[in-house]
Amino acid sequence: MGICVGLQALFEGSEEDPEIPGLGLIPQRLKKFDASDKSVPHIGWNSAKTLDEGQSLWGLRSSSKYYYVHSYAAPYREGVLEKDGWAVARAQYGKEDFVGAIAKDNIFATQFHPEKSGTAGLRVIKAFLDGQAVQSLDEKVQALSIPDGLTRRVIACLDVRTNDAGDLVVTKGDQYDVREKGDGSGGQVRNLGKPVDMAKKYYEQGADEVPFLIFTSFRHCPLAELPMLEIVRRTSETVFVPLTIGGGIRDTVDTDGTKVPALDVATMYFKSGADKVSIGSDAVTAAENYYAFGKQLTGTTAIETISRAYGNQAVVISVDPRRVYVSSPDSTPHHTMKTAFPSKTGEEYCWYQCTIKGGREGRDMDVIQLIQAVEALGAGEILLNCIDKDGSNSGFDLELINDVKAHTEIPVIASSGAGDPGHFQEVFEKTRTDAALGAGMVSDQFSYVSCFITVETYGG
Repeated sequence: MGICVGLQALFEGSEEDPEIPGLGLIPQRLKKFDASDKSVPHIGWNSAKTLDEGQSLWGLRSSSKYYYVHSYAAPYREGVLEKDGWAVARAQYGKEDFVGAIAKDNIFATQFHPEKSGTAGLRVIKAFLDGQAVQSLDEKVQALSIPDGLTRRVIACLDVRTNDAGDLVVTKGDQYDVREKGDGSGGQVRNLGKPVDMAKKYYEQGADEVPFLIFTSFRHCPLAELPMLEIVRRTSETVFVPLTIGGGIRDTVDTDGTKVPALDVATMYFKSGADKVSIGSDAVTAAENYYAFGKQLTGTTAIETISRAYGNQAVVISVDPRRVYVSSPDSTPHHTMKTAFPSKTGEEYCWYQCTIKGGREGRDMDVIQLIQAVEALGAGEILLNCIDKDGSNSGFDLELINDVKAHTEIPVIASSGAGDPGHFQEVFEKTRTDAALGAGMVSDQFSYVSCFITVETYGG
């Protein structure tokens, strides 16, 4: 059984590195997705449909979606692989059909990650372990039908920090203030639950991904991060969707004076069960240096070293922009837009200033400059926050999202401002965002969002 690159290795080779041969069991080469009509990498939940929808090949069902994360794929051409005895499950991304899974004799391989595809993926693994290559599906399962192509993800984000007793808890504050007010608790850190339990709850309620954003003293000392590493390990035992870690992914110095590269910090999390790491303020610094050196890559930034070792799909850039109003595009060197929401003084144009340190410090760089720099450095995804919307529960900044999507080829996750299920529907209808994130939503709210989006996407 091969997973992701395990499938790709069966082919002759790939555009990813033309000099490296595959095993050559299949006389075909892999190609990179065309980014002209879609985001690349291909990240998210897509189909793996067999030709005979009345049967299940190694647990695959045409009525299920599976988690993919890749930039290169084997193009699917009807009948070509089948004539050599391969059974194929196809998938579609944009206008391109590609191989989602393949089987022949004792070989079974998936382009998607069954271990990150929830119940549907666990069913595939169980069928393989039980040796059940082909099963007949009952009429109820056969009647279920979903459209081909990528669905848009609903992501539940957990902010984790230590409370006054030193325990790691999930918390959310009002504009960065995480302490209770006027409840008789003496201003204790707001506690929404334990990280492992909360992650499992959101997974069971339909979250497509679960990011942990760390706000603790541990982030400044990687080897003291053992409590968070243990949380990631325990979460990965019961949560079978992608896990992202953000906070402290940078070059640092440990308490004993040892220099610890960002790659080593990321590796600790990957080995504990994380699938992606998120980089925030350090990405702004890396972008500033990228432009200062004439758009030259140094190969030494956290983005470059981690993406080179693990692939760009493993590196998420968390962007924290805020609006700056101006009287006209000519009044600033930065990328501006005309907004439908003028300032209190009537200014109709604005640009989005990048910030660091959780929005507390602004930089002389606009959001378009940042995303184009980090994409060149090797980032695979943008987590697009908005300082003006954070904690407002007033909905996502649709203008910002649409502007960013128009200037990048990599996937974008819309964040900041979600307060009710209608905001998710709105952002999916009015923007081309690849995913939407809710942070601090109570569990019954998120359960409703997940069910609502599923019904809207799959028709029931």
